[in-house]
Amino acid sequence: MENNGDLDLNCHATGDVRLDTAIYQWITWDKNPKTRAQIEALLLDGQVEELRRRLCSRMTFGTAGLRAAMGAGFALINDLTIIQSTQGMYKYLARSFPDFSSRGIVVGYDTRAQEASGCNSERYYTIPPPFSSADHTTTCKHPYAVKRLGAAAGVMVTASHNPKEDNGYKVYWHNGAQISSPNDKEILKCIEESSEPWSESWNESLADNSPLRSDPLREISKKYMEDLSSVCFHRYQFTSPLKFVHSSFHGVGHDYVQQAFRAFGFPPPIPVPEQKDPDPNFSTVSCPNPEEGESVLELSLRLAERENATIVMATDPDADRLAVAEQSDRCGWKVFTGNELAALLGWWMLFNWKETHSDPADRERMYMLATTVSSKILKAFARIEGFHFEETLPGFKWIGKKIHELAKTGNEVIFAFEESIGFLCGSMVPDKDGVSAAVVVAEMASYLYNKNLTLHQQLENIFEIYGYHISTTSYVICHDPPTVKRIFTRLRNFEGENTYPRSSGGHSIVDVRDVTTGYDSSQPDKLCVLPMTKSSQMITFTLQNGIVATLRTSGTEPKIKFYTEFCAPPGKSDISSLEEELKKVTDTLVEEFLEPDKNNLIRRSI
Repeated sequence: MENNGDLDLNCHATGDVRLDTAIYQWITWDKNPKTRAQIEALLLDGQVEELRRRLCSRMTFGTAGLRAAMGAGFALINDLTIIQSTQGMYKYLARSFPDFSSRGIVVGYDTRAQEASGCNSERYYTIPPPFSSADHTTTCKHPYAVKRLGAAAGVMVTASHNPKEDNGYKVYWHNGAQISSPNDKEILKCIEESSEPWSESWNESLADNSPLRSDPLREISKKYMEDLSSVCFHRYQFTSPLKFVHSSFHGVGHDYVQQAFRAFGFPPPIPVPEQKDPDPNFSTVSCPNPEEGESVLELSLRLAERENATIVMATDPDADRLAVAEQSDRCGWKVFTGNELAALLGWWMLFNWKETHSDPADRERMYMLATTVSSKILKAFARIEGFHFEETLPGFKWIGKKIHELAKTGNEVIFAFEESIGFLCGSMVPDKDGVSAAVVVAEMASYLYNKNLTLHQQLENIFEIYGYHISTTSYVICHDPPTVKRIFTRLRNFEGENTYPRSSGGHSIVDVRDVTTGYDSSQPDKLCVLPMTKSSQMITFTLQNGIVATLRTSGTEPKIKFYTEFCAPPGKSDISSLEEELKKVTDTLVEEFLEPDKNNLIRRSI
C-alpha cells in the first residue's frame, strides 16, 4: 500500500489483503474530509473489525431500495457510495434506454442530514440529470413525476421512517414502480463495475450549471393536486362536520397535505406546530415512525383534544405512510392499525367504484392487492363481491410490479396496501402515498359522520359483513445477522433435518410456506407461487384453527417481524375469544420459535 496524503498506509496494513485493498480504495477515492477522517481514525486506532464491517460489504436493494446508516464505508450511505450508485445507475440506464439522454431521470430528496459525516439528502441531488427537484419533496410525488415526465427512471434520496442516523437511495423504473428483479441485480452489477469515481463526479456545481437540468417540482405538484380528483368522490355533496389534526413528523408532508385538503374542498387540517417543519433530528419523537402508535402520536392527540378535533392523521417523514386515530367517547383514542385502516379504505374505494360500475362484467377487470404479510380482509371482500384479489411479496415494489403487469392486460387496481400503514388509493402512482390516503380518509370520515357513523363503527360493520379479521403485528430487534440466520435455520430443522415445527400454542400447523427456500407444503408440487427470495428470511405457518402466522426479517431495519391473523367467517362475532386465542398463539410462537431471551433479542417497547 502506498502513501496517500499524510497517512502512511504501509505502517497501518491489517494483513487482510481484501480489507487493505478496500482501505486504500476508500482513502484514495473519498473526497469528503469528514468521512475520510472517520476511516483514517479507525485505521490509526487499529479497529480492524469495524473497518471490515464498513468496507468489506456493500448495500443491496431491499424492500425499499438501498438503505443504511450515514457514515464512512462502502456498507453505509455517504458521498462516495451515492456517487458509485449513481454511476452504476447511469451505466445501466444508458444500456437499457437508447433515448436515455433525452428522457433523463427524476431526482428528489427529503430533509435528512448528519453533521458528523457531512452527509445529507440535499447534497445528493446534485448529480446531473435533466430533471431534478430544487426543494425537498414527498416520496409519493416521485413515481408520479417519473410517469408524468416520461423519464427513464427516478431516484429518491430518503430513509422514510427509519431512525435519524439512516438514509437511503430508492430507485424507480420508467413505469413509476420501484425496481425489482432483474433490474435491481443488474444495477448492483453496474455499480460494482463503476466503483471508481469518474473525473467529474465530485463536481457539486455540475448539476446546477448543466443545461440539461430543470426543476419540475411546481408543475408536478400542480398536476398531482389536479389528478387527486380521481379519488375525490363526493366533492360539494356535503359539509364536513369534522376537524382534523395532522403531523408531518418533522418531514416533508405538511405543505402537500394542506394542499390536498384544499383540492378536495376541505379546510386544511390543524398542523402540530412542533412537528410541522423539517428537522433531520426528529427532535420531538423517539422514533420517526407513526406506525408505532399512540406513544409517538402524543403531541398530535393532545393538540386534537385542545382543538376539539375528532381525527388525527400523521404522515411519516417522506409522507408515503399514514397513521390515523379517532376520538371516541367510549375509549379515548382509537389508533387504527394498518390492517384496520386498509379495511376501511378498501371498503370505501369499493363502495364508490360500484356506484359507477353497475355492469357485473366490470368486476372481471377489477383488482385489489396486498402484501402477503398483510390482512386477508381484501380477500374476503373479493370472495363476496366477485372481483379479483392477489397477494405479493412484502414491499410496495412488488405491488408496483403487479400493477404494471395487470395494466398490460387491461385490468385495473383500485386499492392496494401493506400492513405497515402504506396505502394506494386509485391509480395515480404505483406506490404507497400518504398524502392522497390522508385526504381520502378525510372524505370517507366526513361522509360517515354525516350518516351518524364513526370510522370505528364502520369498521365493525365491515367485519359483520365480511368476517372479523383480528391481527397482531410486532417485532423484535436483532443487531447480529448470524443470530438471525441461526433462528431461521433452526425452524427449518426443528425436529430433524428439513423438518418444520408441527404445532404452536396447542394447535397443529397444517401448512408451511418458506419463501426463502421456495417451499410450500400446500402446493401439489411443494413449490411457492410467490417468487423465491434467497436474500431475506420469511416463513409462514397456517394453523388448524385458521390462524396464519409469518416470521420475516425486515428489508430496511435490524428487526425480525412477526404477523398473526385470525380470519373468522361472517357471523362469528365473539371478539374477546378470538383475541384471546390469537394472543395465546402469538405469544407461544414468539417464545418457542424466536427464543428472545436465549438469543438476546430486544423486545418492542410498548
